[in-house]
Amino acid sequence: MFKWKKIGKIFDPKDLTTQSWMHEFAQSPSVIQFDTFVRVYFCSRPAPGADGLYLSYISYIDLDSNDLQKVLRICQQPVLPLGNYGTFDEFGTYPVSVIRNDGQLWAYYAGWTRCESVPFNAAIGLAVSTDQGETFQRLGDGPVLSYSPDEPYLLGSPRIRYFNNSWYLWYVAGKDWLPGEKPEPVYKIRMATSKNGIDWVKFGQDLISDKLGVHECQACPDVSFFDGQYHMFFSYRDIVNYRSKEGGYRIGYAVSDDLKHWRRNDDLVDISTSDSGWDSEMVNYPHLFQLRGKTYMLYQGNEMGRAGFGLAVLEQPQESTAL
Repeated sequence: MFKWKKIGKIFDPKDLTTQSWMHEFAQSPSVIQFDTFVRVYFCSRPAPGADGLYLSYISYIDLDSNDLQKVLRICQQPVLPLGNYGTFDEFGTYPVSVIRNDGQLWAYYAGWTRCESVPFNAAIGLAVSTDQGETFQRLGDGPVLSYSPDEPYLLGSPRIRYFNNSWYLWYVAGKDWLPGEKPEPVYKIRMATSKNGIDWVKFGQDLISDKLGVHECQACPDVSFFDGQYHMFFSYRDIVNYRSKEGGYRIGYAVSDDLKHWRRNDDLVDISTSDSGWDSEMVNYPHLFQLRGKTYMLYQGNEMGRAGFGLAVLEQPQESTAL
């Protein structure tokens, strides 16, 4: 049993008392550790435009390594501008996952574009920072992972890891769009591998079995290695009423010996919604990291991060060789 003790909400742009470009949402937290602080990258949004639609940008905050509830710094502007006219990330960058690579920081993110028949489409891009993560530059105007004959719909929710001299990118691939007044996507967790982090080979199979039926949506698969196995914490939700507590996101769990075949058992992850407050309807988009012998989880709260993100600690930390 992975029993998590909640520490509390860490950041929500709506709580800021000083002026900021961030209006609301703090989504998809991803950690990079420095000597004295922990940087948390996430995605946030300015106020919606005159058309009522949002844009999404990558942001960060720095947390004190000695007190993870203490915010030392908040970035003053997005670290990556949106894409050029007509590109895959013209209207949004969300979610994001950041990793170190030979003195640089590499950020894998979903880029969003708006559509006519469905609300949006998405593919996965790569941006690189050479200034310790203050700013990022795209590898190019196009994505590094996009649609293919067997993955014809949106690709998103990237999580990057490096195991056994190879790059692994977990992501979600759209399986279908369900028609309605507002079409809803169905998406499942998949994986791709690479030797250089740029050229990817898709595994081509759904990794996690369904719990809620064929229309279950899965997202944000975060994988760690300890005790001789690979452990995945991910989000899942129903296709209906998912903006409420009834059908909203929860955190699931699966284990693997080879990164290809996964055994799902959500009963082994003990973190649920609170009785009230910012995470009383949803807990979702988990990201694990280790600091000073303890294993922590950052996660989003209500309305898929509209209420910000918080922190939990594993009550019995596992011995880890790679996180």
